Amino acid sequence: MLLILLKILVILDLIGILLAGLYILGMMCKRRPKGGFHAKLSERHYAHRGLHAIASGIPENSTRAFRLAANNHYGAELDVRLSHDGRLVVMHDESLKRTTGANAGVSAVTGQVINQLTLEGTREKVPFLEEVLPIFSGKAPLLIELKTENGNYEDLTRRVTNLLKQYPELDVMIESFDPRVLRWLRKHRPDVIRGQLACNFFREEDCALNPFLRFLLSNMLVNFLTRPDFVAYKYEDREDLAPTLCRRIWGPQFFWWVVKSQPEVNSLIEQGDVVIFEGFAAK
Repeated sequence: MLLILLKILVILDLIGILLAGLYILGMMCKRRPKGGFHAKLSERHYAHRGLHAIASGIPENSTRAFRLAANNHYGAELDVRLSHDGRLVVMHDESLKRTTGANAGVSAVTGQVINQLTLEGTREKVPFLEEVLPIFSGKAPLLIELKTENGNYEDLTRRVTNLLKQYPELDVMIESFDPRVLRWLRKHRPDVIRGQLACNFFREEDCALNPFLRFLLSNMLVNFLTRPDFVAYKYEDREDLAPTLCRRIWGPQFFWWVVKSQPEVNSLIEQGDVVIFEGFAAK
């Protein structure tokens, strides 16, 4: 009887070791290169949705917010979605309600409709990506988040990368919560720097993912398929097991979002991380 119990314990130990190994392998990333992660990109702070301040009449994801970021020597992070007719719309939410007041989704209306909308009670229009890229070309780096909807990851990613070919002087990276975007980039555009966006989805109240996908994406367990150049993880979740193990074992470049104070910026700089900030002028 004792021998049988010992055999069971050994088998359970082996299963545990196997599962732990698979867990670690699943989050495999590219290691941060010696001498810095594409120095031009990692030496900047990135203004989240531009250098916006609605109290001063500067909405998020507006051309004015992006010009302010570039003119103040910041990079910028922005969000891109596809309209119903395939326009590349710079907008965080799928719903247009919060920022424009229009009771419709980005993917449900045409670019012509979107072009008539203004942001947060200002005269600033909803920009298209082709209007934003020239602001940063040759001036400051850009971090583009692709927001997929209804399985449009391939169409969205292809349209964005085709547009980027027109701006060879632009220093740019693409990130997404959707690993299919990174998988497509790895296969078709391996020259584009790609990053996996992640957070602890179990803490996100409005998350529509089922528990299995929440676990998979919170722990970045498809990185072995996408091999991201960097990881962009939610700052509030920085002490979770997944980002902690990922940086210690695989050593990729880490971006943190959204950082909201200078002391936090200082601590991240000391460990070689990149800051995506909001609500103040990061130094």
